[in-house]
Amino acid sequence: MAKGTINVSVENIFPLIKKFLYSDHEIFLRELVSNATDATLKLKHLTNIGEAKTEYGNPVIEIKIDEKNKTLHIIDQGIGMTEEEVIKYINEVAFSGAEDFISKHKDAEKEGIIGHFGLGFYSSFMVADKVEIITKSYTDAPAVHWICDGSPNFELSPADKKERGTEIILHISEDSAEFLENYKIRELLLKYNRFMPIPIKFGTKEETLPLPEGADKDAKPEKITVDNIINNPNPAWTKAPSELKDEDYKSFYHELYPMQFEEPLFYIHLNVDYPFHLTGILFFPKLGNNLNLDKDKIQLYQNQVFVTDEVKGIVPDFLMLLRGVIDSPDIPLNVSRSYLQADGAVKKISSYITKKVADKMASLINENREDYEKKWNDIKIVIEYGMISEDKFYEKSDKFALYPTVDEKYYTFDEFKDKIKDNQTDKDGKLVILYASNINEQDQYIQAAKDKGYEVLLLDSPVVPHLIQKLETSKENLSFVRVDADHVNNLIKKEENTVSILSDEEKENLKKELEENIDSKTYTVVLENLSKDDFPFILTQPEFMRRMKDMQQIGGGMFGMMGNFPETYNLVVNTNSPLASEIVAKEDKEAKSKIIKQALDLAKLSQNILKGKELTDFIKRSFELIK
Repeated sequence: MAKGTINVSVENIFPLIKKFLYSDHEIFLRELVSNATDATLKLKHLTNIGEAKTEYGNPVIEIKIDEKNKTLHIIDQGIGMTEEEVIKYINEVAFSGAEDFISKHKDAEKEGIIGHFGLGFYSSFMVADKVEIITKSYTDAPAVHWICDGSPNFELSPADKKERGTEIILHISEDSAEFLENYKIRELLLKYNRFMPIPIKFGTKEETLPLPEGADKDAKPEKITVDNIINNPNPAWTKAPSELKDEDYKSFYHELYPMQFEEPLFYIHLNVDYPFHLTGILFFPKLGNNLNLDKDKIQLYQNQVFVTDEVKGIVPDFLMLLRGVIDSPDIPLNVSRSYLQADGAVKKISSYITKKVADKMASLINENREDYEKKWNDIKIVIEYGMISEDKFYEKSDKFALYPTVDEKYYTFDEFKDKIKDNQTDKDGKLVILYASNINEQDQYIQAAKDKGYEVLLLDSPVVPHLIQKLETSKENLSFVRVDADHVNNLIKKEENTVSILSDEEKENLKKELEENIDSKTYTVVLENLSKDDFPFILTQPEFMRRMKDMQQIGGGMFGMMGNFPETYNLVVNTNSPLASEIVAKEDKEAKSKIIKQALDLAKLSQNILKGKELTDFIKRSFELIK
């Protein structure tokens, strides 16, 4: 038996590993299964090139729990180690066997060798008081047995292992007893190793064999015990798109997200070899106006090893609303493979993904415009968010961004511009695009605009205020105005003047009466010479003020720091309405006040802002008026 000291450059390396190197103790299993996978893939490579004179076969990685001895076993049938290799790779902390192997076999990276840091094995000391390695090399050198109790001291002795490969035995510490529970190990394997490229066996299960053709109707099907392979070694993203059908993509989506019962709307298969390696599949779920980034996130893998679902940085913010998988060996991770490090490669990957999504959108609308329009309301939040947050995406968006009208007709920006330019250009030559954010609440204003022959867009997603600002600043000579921002005559200024039937003195008296009876902090009285058929009182909210409030509600940068905007409205009073004349003519102050309050409440009702006691008083007053 040989004894020695592990070659480390820092004293008490194991407490440091346990406390600081790994942010989450549970990833020890991911690291050890990754090492076992590497050992198996290395053997596959050596047999392929004829350097290993052994049969590769159908190797599996086995995970076993020994409850009696309180040990967890990770067993592979891979390349194994000689005594010299154990000393080199295990006793010299941070000497990465994967790096050493790849440096000798440059084309081995194609096999998906995972390890890069050489510290993964030592994560086992986060949960174990003692660790054993029993290993036999494919070269048929004698097997060896390595033991370490978490101190820098180890024992190395011969072993009687006959088959090639490595068995890691973890003597689980008392404070980590949960890792001796079947449910916990299964949970970790499904979280981190569900798509590892080598089959992972965890226990056994029963399967029922189908009855042979012509079997007796009373015959009972035979049950057999088989290995319980817990992972899918060949997930969809590792295959070429030509190998997959729509059903395969949908099946994989539900494999990724078992609690999602709806089908994805469509998918984007990512596959690039230069200037970086990246594969993956992104799915567009039905989103509506949902901006929830915390559910069923995109999963990040490195050579089929789960890393994290916190993909901010590598995936542009707007695409974090999607679901799916991204796998790249070129993603720079910290030493514990738990989070991204800032790197130029990350920006390149993010730019590639943005371009790929933009190209996919353009192809979808060209291939089947009708189907694309049907799905627009479920994907628009992603597209609109991308338009305001990614300049490169915005530059391409005119090809695939749609603008629906309140009549459920869909246009690209250029199509809509061509349709409205003759009728919706104001007297100064500016194109005015009218829009609504809620069909039901703004119906009165929508109908008034349609009566004028105007087209009204329905823009109702949470990011619309920012999108409008982006469009107004990037496109020439146009403005967006919500349909309830002013009387319809003032939304698009034309060379039209209507004469008031009231004299200047009567208008002055009318304004005075109105201001005496309404809250001047909330309502600004504006007298307009409109048609006698127009409503007598109309409430509007100035476009600028309302847009600032909308931006504030969804976190609009500087707008979020400006304090709460007060609720203010313009009360547009039609001087040519019979009601205006009646208010001017009435001498009874109390009766005049009742009429003004009733008319104001009707205007507030049309804006859905008449509530509580004001609504109760309005109903009571209305019944009194019709007695």
